[in-house]
Amino acid sequence: MAGAAGPGTGPGAAGGDGDDSLYPIAVLIDELRNEDVQLRLNSIKKLSTIALALGVERTRTELLPFLTDTIYDEDEVLLALAEQLGNFTGLVGGPDFAHCLLPPLESLATVEETVVRDKAVESLRQISQEHTPIALEAHFVPLVKRLASGDWFTSRTSACGLFSVCYPRASNAVKAEIRQHFRSLCSDDTPMVRRAAASKLGEFAKVLELDSVKSEIVPLFTNLASDEQDSVRLLAVEACVSIAQLLSQEDLEALVMPTLRQAAEDKSWRVRYMVADKFSELQKAVGPKITLNDLIPAFQNLLKDCEAEVRAAAAHKVKELCENLPPEGRETIIMNQILPFIKELVSDTNQHVKSALASVIMGLSTILGKENTIEHLLPLFLAQLKDECPEVRLNIISNLDCVNEVIGIRQLSQSLLPAIVELAEDAKWRVRLAIIEYMPLLAGQLGVQFFDEKLNSLCMAWLVDHVYAIREAATNNLMKLVKKFGTEWAQNTIVPKVLVMAGDPNYLHRMTTLFCINVLSEACGQEITTKQMLPIVLKMAGDQVANVRFNVAKSLQKIGPILDTDALQEEVKPVLQKLGQDEDVDVKYFAQEALSVLALA
Repeated sequence: MAGAAGPGTGPGAAGGDGDDSLYPIAVLIDELRNEDVQLRLNSIKKLSTIALALGVERTRTELLPFLTDTIYDEDEVLLALAEQLGNFTGLVGGPDFAHCLLPPLESLATVEETVVRDKAVESLRQISQEHTPIALEAHFVPLVKRLASGDWFTSRTSACGLFSVCYPRASNAVKAEIRQHFRSLCSDDTPMVRRAAASKLGEFAKVLELDSVKSEIVPLFTNLASDEQDSVRLLAVEACVSIAQLLSQEDLEALVMPTLRQAAEDKSWRVRYMVADKFSELQKAVGPKITLNDLIPAFQNLLKDCEAEVRAAAAHKVKELCENLPPEGRETIIMNQILPFIKELVSDTNQHVKSALASVIMGLSTILGKENTIEHLLPLFLAQLKDECPEVRLNIISNLDCVNEVIGIRQLSQSLLPAIVELAEDAKWRVRLAIIEYMPLLAGQLGVQFFDEKLNSLCMAWLVDHVYAIREAATNNLMKLVKKFGTEWAQNTIVPKVLVMAGDPNYLHRMTTLFCINVLSEACGQEITTKQMLPIVLKMAGDQVANVRFNVAKSLQKIGPILDTDALQEEVKPVLQKLGQDEDVDVKYFAQEALSVLALA
């Protein structure tokens, strides 16, 4: 650790001479050498403090060489260092001295741990913007070249992320060199390097001149898209989006489409998955004409792919694909070229595929309009509402608002009901929880009459579910319903049913009554709370179970601010004082807390 002595002795000596202002820096630099990783990590995080205290010159001449020499630490320390150095330009004297930060970051860009290299590259990209064009060619470009021709693959992968930031401001001669280095990395022997180059291909293409894109980037794209490694080929698909945005329709057709067609039929499902996943972006990049001629047939194949993951990814994109089609002739294309394949997927053997489709299919109703929805989509929705997979049914129910806008919910309500009831009683509690989340939305769309007739009893049944999370969600659900349907509805429909539970033999159900009162009091206001709910809470103060009694104290504290002063003084205070003398420690504690919060003590 040759450089360690420099800054270590500097501030230390100064401290010895009585200059106390530098003493903490000596301590921090000692911490950088400490055996304890946490201490080293803490001092790296305080680097800017050290640099500020040392001043710009000593930061450049002592601190940075010291840091460059200590780069063999734990990964988390190196990660913190790589991050800190990205914001260090001001601390070394501004843009004129930004190049001083390059040596430590260059070392960090070659370490084995990927996250450290990535962070170093991110910081280098940041610093590159602060170089003047002259400094960029004198210091930054040589660094990129060194990394690009490094012996170890780690430095070459890091170089891939730096070409696009230095290219735009380089001179023509240097630009040619940069392109040459990038070309050689695209055909590197190591798959990891080709992968890094493929992942940055689109970004690099965006900063190149159009002629260079056609003459150099497109051939690189073609080669990477037919690489022996599928992990490289799938990254080339991602680059395709950026390249396609730069070319004219004619060039696209001639230079890019053959490769993209090939990718859509690649032997590796991962590559086909990437095509499906990026489909909307590709569609926007190539424009409507190529979409109709090439992408829709490719999309049809992806929807009937032999791999479920690919079908699911394509199913997810159905709505976006349809939305992005040109309005002229959109309906015909969807009805003739997309809908037949969607119908197949509704009864797919894989539940992930059906679930992916169910999450977007409702959105088609707004694109296709009322008649088509009733005639063609409604039978599909109804089939999905009866699907044996709860997730499929949930996804349909959670997107009901799209259909409601187009055809109104009545068309679906008779089929909705059995599906909702089944989900409400599903053996998996997470499924029950999910349907509770959608209840307020459903209630708003189905209307109060339908809700009272068909769904009210379900909402009450959840309050006595054996899983606490369900009881809690059901309680919050009641509050949302009261906000939707109003206090009069609550007074007539909900409150009486909740209050009956106060006499339930199961103490957990009695506690649920209190939880409901806590949330309902807010929604129902002073009158209903004072007349209907407060007497029940006060009565429960005499419950045999201590858990119920201390929840009474908590409830009184919660509903107290809603009550008027008379009720507080005459009814609540005596009960809380009595609970404050309870034999149970918790009951006592919560009663006394309620008294002090409500200022009744």
